[in-house]
Amino acid sequence: MKKLYTKYKPHYKDNFHLAYPVVISQLGHTLVGLSDSIIIGHTGKVPLAAVALGTSLFTIFMVTGIGISYGLTPLIAQENGRGNRSICGRLLAHSFVINMITGIVLFGLILLTAHNLFRMDQSPDVAAQAKVFLQYLAYSFIPLMVFLTFKQFAEGLGFTKQAMNISILGNVLNIVLGITLVYGFDMGIVGVGIATFTDRLLMGITMAWYVLRSQRFKEYLQTFNLREIQAATLKKIAGMGVPVALQYVFEVSAFSGAAIMVGWIGPAELAAHQIALSLAAMTYMMASGISAAAGIRSGNNLGRGNFMELRRSAIASYHMVLVLMGCAAVFFMVFKQILPSFYIQDPTVIHIASGLLVIAAFFQLFDGTQVVGLGVLRGLGDVKAPTIITMLAYWGLGIPVGYVLGIKLNYGVYGVWWGLLLGLLVASVLLFFRFQSITRRLEQQQEKV
Repeated sequence: MKKLYTKYKPHYKDNFHLAYPVVISQLGHTLVGLSDSIIIGHTGKVPLAAVALGTSLFTIFMVTGIGISYGLTPLIAQENGRGNRSICGRLLAHSFVINMITGIVLFGLILLTAHNLFRMDQSPDVAAQAKVFLQYLAYSFIPLMVFLTFKQFAEGLGFTKQAMNISILGNVLNIVLGITLVYGFDMGIVGVGIATFTDRLLMGITMAWYVLRSQRFKEYLQTFNLREIQAATLKKIAGMGVPVALQYVFEVSAFSGAAIMVGWIGPAELAAHQIALSLAAMTYMMASGISAAAGIRSGNNLGRGNFMELRRSAIASYHMVLVLMGCAAVFFMVFKQILPSFYIQDPTVIHIASGLLVIAAFFQLFDGTQVVGLGVLRGLGDVKAPTIITMLAYWGLGIPVGYVLGIKLNYGVYGVWWGLLLGLLVASVLLFFRFQSITRRLEQQQEKV
């Protein structure tokens, strides 16, 4: 064990310093939904179920936007590794155009979804409140895409702390404003919606201002020009971003599809699903921060042609995420009865949620390793095969098995979650094999040279 630690120690240190700001920044996306759930949960299980439904559906669109924006990061990391700083500004300009188009399109689709919630066989009271909440989330989407554009650019260059600081301040604002509007002005679900919109608007403005005005990016931005947009560069970024978006969508939409199935069972089960999912989502976003850092390091090492360091850095990221998610699994098991009580006092919902946290504890390790595998492969520019793997694992296996167990065989919400667990397991194993195959091949090619 000591020998293993000594071998990877430099990579643990480098990966940690790059990853922890990304972890906190990524966690910020989830903390918005978490704080909304906690703030509104104490007003009743119907508002909490409405936030659960609205958040689950919005998350599909949010991760699509995150995925599209992430198409910039590995390209920036690779070009910076090669010393091609002038190319980075052009990539940012093209990414901004892609992300704004994406933001406008998805804004319209979110509003369309909000107006069609009644078609999803949900409780009428839940659907009515979820519609209002989802509309406010739609208004926050374009500012979110602005934030992501400049965040991914900075992180691709290795500057990760600034987005972290902005995310922390934004979440504090969201909590303070949400509590004030919900309990001080008795605005209910409208209050948390306004708070979330305000938070994301200010985060987008601040992140853009920082990147465009900071001296440390000046030499990279000399070629930043929105008037010189080329189709070939747009295609290059989209070719990376679209598959990444699909990867996110296949996994997150599986959980959102699970929320719809759970909604068929009842409001108490849906509220419990939201509680357990919001807690699991926190650890997932932390793992995705390690994944993003792993992708940056992989891209840099690929650009430098240092394949041995690439492999060791990636394996160190696997070790780090296993430790993180292992601790999370123990935490969920030990505090399974206490954690749901922070959201709601309904004993039925707490009992169901505590059972779901046991299943969540089991899938922590698989969730962590699959997201790190995706990050490393993105850094290598390998996005198509992982997209197929995620589609088959979640929609070819996880959701169908969850439907059979939960709905057809009457295992309820627990059956739905066991199906999700199976999908994560299969994805994590296949992605690790893919990583092993590609990196060993790169090492062999380097040895021949």
